[in-house]
Amino acid sequence: MLLEYFIFGLITFLTTVAQCEVTEVFAEPGSQAVLPCKSSPSSPFSPAIIWSRVGKGTVWRKQKSGLQYWGSNWSQKGTQRAQCPHFQFERGDYSLQIKDLRQDDGGVYSCRVEHGGTFTETRVTLRIIKVSISPSVPIWGSDVSISCIVTPWPSRATVQWMLNNSPFVPQTGTPSNRETAESVVREKATLKLTGNWTCVVGYKGREERALIALTVKGIIQPQKDDTKVYAAMGSAVTLPCVFSPGLIPSSPVWEKLKPGSLFKPALDQLPASFSPSSPSSQSSWDQSASVTEVGFGDEGRYRCSGTVEGQRLMRNMKLVVAKIENSIPSQKKASKSLSCQLSDVSEVIDYEWVHLVYDHNGTQSVGSIQKGKTLSLSKASEENSGEWACRFYGKEGILGNVTYHIPQMSALSGKKSSGVSYNTAAVVGLSILLLVLLLVLAQMYKNHQRRKRIFQYPALETIVHTTSNEREERERNRQKK
Repeated sequence: MLLEYFIFGLITFLTTVAQCEVTEVFAEPGSQAVLPCKSSPSSPFSPAIIWSRVGKGTVWRKQKSGLQYWGSNWSQKGTQRAQCPHFQFERGDYSLQIKDLRQDDGGVYSCRVEHGGTFTETRVTLRIIKVSISPSVPIWGSDVSISCIVTPWPSRATVQWMLNNSPFVPQTGTPSNRETAESVVREKATLKLTGNWTCVVGYKGREERALIALTVKGIIQPQKDDTKVYAAMGSAVTLPCVFSPGLIPSSPVWEKLKPGSLFKPALDQLPASFSPSSPSSQSSWDQSASVTEVGFGDEGRYRCSGTVEGQRLMRNMKLVVAKIENSIPSQKKASKSLSCQLSDVSEVIDYEWVHLVYDHNGTQSVGSIQKGKTLSLSKASEENSGEWACRFYGKEGILGNVTYHIPQMSALSGKKSSGVSYNTAAVVGLSILLLVLLLVLAQMYKNHQRRKRIFQYPALETIVHTTSNEREERERNRQKK
């Protein structure tokens, strides 16, 4: 008799409970999660649906009549964080949508659907995965913690950290995820830690990810130590030292370091034209300096520093000076050479010489381009006159340039022979004309002197004149006869 009752009860249980499934859903705080619940409708009538959180009460339920009810923690001021879309009911989809997720929403949820006396139950585990940083914006050199918390924490889960899509191996500690139900990375805040942090949770053959961006406050320009700043000799240059916006350093100091040890370097004298404040500095967190006229001896390492929240921040940089050396050609050579010289060529991989041409309006255009560190120019070519720029390049593009001006007069040496012949002809012509004028003046002077001598004896002039008249009269009479 007891066996019959047991068999009858077992059959009744199997006919009333069709299935019971467990599903895993991961989501981040603030996002929306969809808890799946699907079944095949066994009756044409509207089902009754109850969504509840195991051990926490009802989340949402709908009666066969169509009336809906929400739990007290899921409806506030007329706004419901949990809801089921009615347009999917006919297809047997009773999934629950939860928006604006919170860390404490993690847990086990139950979906119970009744179709004409048949009950279907689906269980869903909602795990909230969150990555946090403490402090949220650390100061350079201070302690920082990056935590990955999953609520509830999945048993036997693994955690891997990614920084800017590359695996990150902690240097100062090992992440823990068993005792505290979280994975934590503790490091000193430096530029190497900035970027996107991704917590990758491996669980049951799948991977779930959560991401957060880390920004470190401190000196943002230059971004790293020993950054090289290039300048042409004789020009002005700005040495950057920019702190994070709103970060006002106290006791800012600029120093020039002598070559030698990196740990305790000796101080050198700053350039004569060094100014601790750059003309472009308009804010208190911009402590950039300037050198108004760079000399070749001003090259070397410089350091700027300032105190922020009790932490002394500093950045080293290197000033690289470029100049052009002009070889003095001999009289026998028909060319001159220009050489591009830098105080540090460790980053330079290529040189380029560019001839800069200017029109009457002062508009600049690029003429010929030549490769190489040294430029050879013909002395007898007017086309080479003007301004030449030596551009030097690194792996990421142009590093800087330095210019050299060739005077116009030196270029005219190419037409020296034709110019000399032209000038010689002009001189010869002027000499002949001057000689003719001198001869004419001499003849005029002689005539003037002769007439002057005659005018000194008027009686003699009368006799000569009378004699001449008589001679002419006799000639006329002879012709008449």
